[in-house]
Amino acid sequence: MASLELGMISSTWEGTHVGLEDGIRKAKEIGFDTYDIFNDPLETDDATRKLIKDTCAEVGMPIRSCVCVAFGIVDFNPSAVRFTLDRVKAYIDQAAYFGARNVLLVIGEYYWDGEVIPRQMVWDMAKARCQELAEHAAPKNVEIVLELEPFTEALVNTVENLVRFVKEVDRPNFRANADISHLHLAGATIEDVSQLTGLIGHIHLSDCDGKVHGDLPAGMGVTPIREYLQAIVDTGYEGTVSIEIEYSPEPEKIVEWATRAYEGTAAVMRDIGVRQ
Repeated sequence: MASLELGMISSTWEGTHVGLEDGIRKAKEIGFDTYDIFNDPLETDDATRKLIKDTCAEVGMPIRSCVCVAFGIVDFNPSAVRFTLDRVKAYIDQAAYFGARNVLLVIGEYYWDGEVIPRQMVWDMAKARCQELAEHAAPKNVEIVLELEPFTEALVNTVENLVRFVKEVDRPNFRANADISHLHLAGATIEDVSQLTGLIGHIHLSDCDGKVHGDLPAGMGVTPIREYLQAIVDTGYEGTVSIEIEYSPEPEKIVEWATRAYEGTAAVMRDIGVRQ
């Protein structure tokens, strides 16, 4: 069985005392193998981008993913759509600069209860725009991995919807992100994970209370992390497991949270034989 990398997302440090460069070094010190970047390219200057890239290279922690939330993908206003697509393309270009494997994409939700613009029309608009983005990313050797959002009005809020959307986009570099706490909150069974066989490009891992989105370190909630991760491994996935613990309720203890997240996840990964 192949070993999986264990990474973390830079958004862990948002709103805490840990700065950009220190966050990279602290992640390496804790023991993480890789790093995901949450910096908006439209708000990140070239000097900062270079600092991120150089610091990750210096400590030996490759960048695997750039996280992009782009609700405008479902917008019906042409000017908003043009801006959104240009912005996501900037994320793709930034990912290529970092040598990242993918852009982790969060798309939007249905609006007006589907009474003004039909839900299928919103779905189709999002699909066409994701096809354009995948085509922009392909020559740069960047994948787009789509997040499942376990919220009532999210376009992609179940395993079935995630599989359907990825297959309808129908681009080889457009894949699924398997977020373990989101799977749990969406009510996915362990058996449901098999539907993602051959489609998974990245993994997010956190814990939750089983009721609301929480981004807790592994072991602080009730998510059956071991079982979900084993099911993902059983699909043949080989890549990175990235810790997602954003917006901690105890920002002054974020280093302890990150350490606990690392240790809890590494223990699960060792238990199922995907980490030394």
